[in-house]
Amino acid sequence: MYPDTQLFIDGTWRAARGGRSLPVLNPATEEVIGQVAHASTDDLDEALEAAARGFATWKKVSAFDRSKLMRKAADIFRSRADATAQMMTLEQGKPLAEAKMEVMAAADVIDWFAEEARRAYGRVIPARAEGVYQLVIKEPVGPVAAFTPWNFPINQVVRKLSAALATGCSIIVKAPEETPASPAELIRAFADAGLPKGVANLVYGVPAEISEYLIPHPVIRKVTFTGSTPIGKMLSALAGQHMKRVTMELGGHAPAIVFDDADLELAAKTLAGAKFRNAGQVCVSPTRFLVQQKSYAEFVERFTAIAKGLKVGAGMESDTQMGPLAHERRVPWIEGLVADARQRGAEVHAGGERLGNKGYFYQPTVLTGVGKDARMMNEEPFGPVAMIAPFTDLDEVIEEANRLPFGLASYAFTRSAKTANAVASRVESGMMTINHLGLALPEVPFGGMKDSGYGSEGGSEAIEAYLNTKFVSQAGL
Repeated sequence: MYPDTQLFIDGTWRAARGGRSLPVLNPATEEVIGQVAHASTDDLDEALEAAARGFATWKKVSAFDRSKLMRKAADIFRSRADATAQMMTLEQGKPLAEAKMEVMAAADVIDWFAEEARRAYGRVIPARAEGVYQLVIKEPVGPVAAFTPWNFPINQVVRKLSAALATGCSIIVKAPEETPASPAELIRAFADAGLPKGVANLVYGVPAEISEYLIPHPVIRKVTFTGSTPIGKMLSALAGQHMKRVTMELGGHAPAIVFDDADLELAAKTLAGAKFRNAGQVCVSPTRFLVQQKSYAEFVERFTAIAKGLKVGAGMESDTQMGPLAHERRVPWIEGLVADARQRGAEVHAGGERLGNKGYFYQPTVLTGVGKDARMMNEEPFGPVAMIAPFTDLDEVIEEANRLPFGLASYAFTRSAKTANAVASRVESGMMTINHLGLALPEVPFGGMKDSGYGSEGGSEAIEAYLNTKFVSQAGL
C-alpha cells in the first residue's frame, strides 16, 4: 500500500545520484513503511538546469493551454483520491476521511488556479499624447523554489505548485521527508496530464542543506515557504540577500473569542472541530480560547465534554476522530508545554498525557488557568491542546488577542453585528472567521501579518507574487 518515493527531475522518476535514502515511519505504529530518496547537490544541480529549461518552454505556452492542462491534472488527481489518501494517512497519521478531504480540496485548488491563469490581466493606461500606448504587462517571474511542511503534505504543495504553473513559472518543490509519498502523487498527476519536462521537479533531503543551496542560486527567482516563524525569518533573510521575491506563510497562535451573546453549543462544537483536526497540527488552529465571563463555565463544560468524547486511534481505523502526532519530535514538545503550564498552576480538564507506548498519540487536552507567562501562551503549541481563559469586556480581549507577535488566523462568536464589526476591525490577523469556519477556500486570501508572514496563497492575490509587472510605453513612428 505504501511505495518508496523517488525524486522527480526533468520529467523522470529516479533514485538519488548518490543512492542515499531516508526511512519513512508510520506515526501510529513507529514502523518503517518505506524509503524516500535523499537528494545531493548533484541532484539539485540537475533540478536547477531542468527548471531553467522548463521555464523557457512553459512561459511560451498560452494561459488558455496552461489552464486546460491543469484541469486535466485535477481530474486525474481526483480519480486517484482513495489511494493517495491511504498513503497520506500511513505516513502522516491523520484520519483517512481527513486525508481524502485534503486530496479532493487540492483538486479544487488546481481548478481555481487554472481559471486564474486565464485572468492574469494587464491593463492599458490612457496616455497624455496622441499615438502613445501605455501598456502594463504581467510576465512570469521565473523558476520557483518551494519548501513545504508535513502537516498538510498535499495542501501546502498544491497552492504553490498551482500558482507557479498558472502564471507560467517552473518550480522545484522540496517536499517533506516525513510525508513524501502523497505530494509525489500530486506531482505525478501533473506529469501524467502532459506537463513538459523540467516544469515541475520534486526533491527531498536535509531541509537546511537544500534551502541554502537553492535560494541563492541564480536560476531561482522566487522563494515560497510554509513553516515555522524562526525558519521563515532565516529563509527570508537569505532570499533578501539575493533580492529574491518571497511568499511566507508562517506560524500562528490564533485567538478564538466567544462573547456572552454567542450560541455556545455552536461555538464549542465548531471550535473543538477546528482545534482537534489533524491533532491540532494546523497553522490556523485556534489555540487561545477567550470566553466572556458569564459564559465561561458553560463553555468550558461543553468543550471539555467534546474533547473527552473524541476517539483517538490509528488513522486507518474507521471510527478514529483524531490520529497520532505526525512524528516523534512532537511528543516531547507537547509534553514540555503541558508540564510547564501545570507547574505554573494550570488546571487540566481533559487529557494532558501521552496515550500508550506505541505510536505518537497524545490525548485531546483542555487547560484552564494558564498564565500569560506559560510557554504555551507564547509559543505556538501545534498540537491537540486548548487553553481557555475568561475575559470581561471588548477592550480586554482585543488586547490579549493582539498581545503576541503572530497574526495569522482568528475566530469569534457573537450574535451582535456591532461586536462582530469591532472584532473584525481591531484584531490583528490576516484572516478572521466569525460564527463559522470559513478559512482556506481556494477563492479567498490565505496569509498572515506580523510574524506570521506576508503574501497570500489563496484568492486572486495569490498569483501576483509569481508575476513581474512590466510597463511598456510605445509611440507610433
